[in-house]
Amino acid sequence: MKNIILFNFLLILGACSMTNSNNSINDSSDLKSIPLEDFFKNPEKSSFQLSPGGGFISYMKPWVEGNRRMNIFVKSMTEDTEIQLTKEKDRGLYGYFWLSESRIAYVKDEGGDENIHIFAVDVDGGNEIDLTPFDNIKAEIIDDLEDDPIHMVIGLNKRDARIHDAYRLNVNTGEMTLIAENPGNISSWMTDNKGQLRIASTSDGVNESLLYRNNESEEFKTILTTNFKESVSPLYFTFDDKELYVSSNRYSDKSSIYKFDLKDGKETDLVFQHPEVDVYNLMRSNKRKVITGVSFYTDKRGYEFFDDWRSDLQSNLEKKLPGVEVRLSDLSKDETKAIVVTFSDRSGGIYYYYDIEKDMLKELANLKPWLDPNQMAEMKSIKYISRDGLTINGYLTIPVGSDGKNLPVVVNPHGGPWARDYWGFNSEIQYLANKGYAVFQMNFRGSTGYGKEFFEKSFKQWGKTMQDDITDGVYWLIDEGIADPKRIAIYGASYGGYATLAGLTFTPDLYACGVDYVGVSSLFTFQETIPPYWELWREMMYEMVGHPEKDKELLASASPLLHIDNIKVPLFIAQGANDPRVKKSESDQIVEALKAKGVDVPYMVKDNEGHGFYNEENRFDFYREMGAFLDKHLK
Repeated sequence: MKNIILFNFLLILGACSMTNSNNSINDSSDLKSIPLEDFFKNPEKSSFQLSPGGGFISYMKPWVEGNRRMNIFVKSMTEDTEIQLTKEKDRGLYGYFWLSESRIAYVKDEGGDENIHIFAVDVDGGNEIDLTPFDNIKAEIIDDLEDDPIHMVIGLNKRDARIHDAYRLNVNTGEMTLIAENPGNISSWMTDNKGQLRIASTSDGVNESLLYRNNESEEFKTILTTNFKESVSPLYFTFDDKELYVSSNRYSDKSSIYKFDLKDGKETDLVFQHPEVDVYNLMRSNKRKVITGVSFYTDKRGYEFFDDWRSDLQSNLEKKLPGVEVRLSDLSKDETKAIVVTFSDRSGGIYYYYDIEKDMLKELANLKPWLDPNQMAEMKSIKYISRDGLTINGYLTIPVGSDGKNLPVVVNPHGGPWARDYWGFNSEIQYLANKGYAVFQMNFRGSTGYGKEFFEKSFKQWGKTMQDDITDGVYWLIDEGIADPKRIAIYGASYGGYATLAGLTFTPDLYACGVDYVGVSSLFTFQETIPPYWELWREMMYEMVGHPEKDKELLASASPLLHIDNIKVPLFIAQGANDPRVKKSESDQIVEALKAKGVDVPYMVKDNEGHGFYNEENRFDFYREMGAFLDKHLK
């Protein structure tokens, strides 16, 4: 079963962009000015996958005749002829996956509205159909049923926009059969290794329950209930379908991997735990019926292998591809062929085809061959201590050729906020660094992966201690002599956009300017306009963000819209008109309020975008205007 996640609750992007600085670079000859298009244009090929039997290789690439939108192409392993399977002109695809040796599924929405539809097409381009042809729905993939070429299991909210019922879907005809109707509180479904729907998770917003049944003819029974602060997340059934593997933090601060007894509703054997970070990812071999290892993330990705074959494969690949992070991206069912991807903080990524039996490695595509890694900046892991003694992890990127002192800095808090920043190549970060800016990213309290205590410290702290973590990081940069205190900007998207507005309102003397990208301006109006499929988590949101009535004073004190008189530096705002998460009204209202005060606020709205700009030409427009704005106010 492939875990295909398209959009998660409150998972938001976060990024930034800038242009040239004046005297921040010691040896400017070391820094070659690179056109912004080179950072943000679509790769010539990406998202390589193998067909289940290994007879075909597929990928996405821009369709030149279709406004350079990303479309699916496929080639036989024995022929060079390339077949274009999709012809999307308005918007590129979010992703795709193989259904069988002869058929591919893909997902898309319209204009960024996140009303996800699932389509399928044959490898010769025939029988292309919308498998979910309903208005105003958001389809979810529960299980692609890799051993069943005819069906998949999906969730659909066509009966009730707030919840998803489970269906078995014929991928050739679109015929679907209801497996289980959602009674109103089920937040997710899970199948066993035979594709039978046997696990459900429910939520009342605060308490979460795990439900189980022996087969699809039985009723679900509750076997475990926890507060949402405790996490027991099902990963896989054991290969005999009698137990589960779960990621759980019931017995420690950090989430660890356990076996889970479905009869007693308890964790049993500890599979793996890490002393510093949560562990969520368990790897397995369906062919050999063994658990192969886990992966986790400290400042960089790490692995622990339990299987000699998988461990040897990783070691061999790392020897062949030294100095970069090596990931196994895809594997044929017989485990004889693989897709490998490499990247670093300076490399955008290279895809390889690897014939495991022949030990032959072939490069497929460099995602950004036009960018010289030697001209890219190093992303360094850093730590600092918050004012209340909490260790905050983050990343600092210094421009090439800089002595790292007295620099103009872009402070870039991530979205979510219950997400995190990662080490690796980031086009936005590299663009900024190439323009002479240091870029500072921090995993403030609430960022995922650092345990439940760190997570809980963010509750009802929007604009409070969460913002203090950002502010304390800025002061750390100043104290270290890295940042020029007069040339610091803050930029972020979604929650990062909120943090930008909070930074300008609650610490108005700290920043020279700010850029808010699809950001929340009022904690009241934001909660009033959440998508219907987030409704199950409303009570949880109240506990994590604040209740609009019970915590009225708190939310008012943390809503930038209500404190705009404090804003005294330039602000640039960008918004997608179709954003279902942070409605356009969130940006409209703060722009209107500032204009009413006589403040000129540059405001970019794209009518064919949602929660962030997906289309290539819109990305160019955004970064070009943002770069000019930052040049103007940070030079």
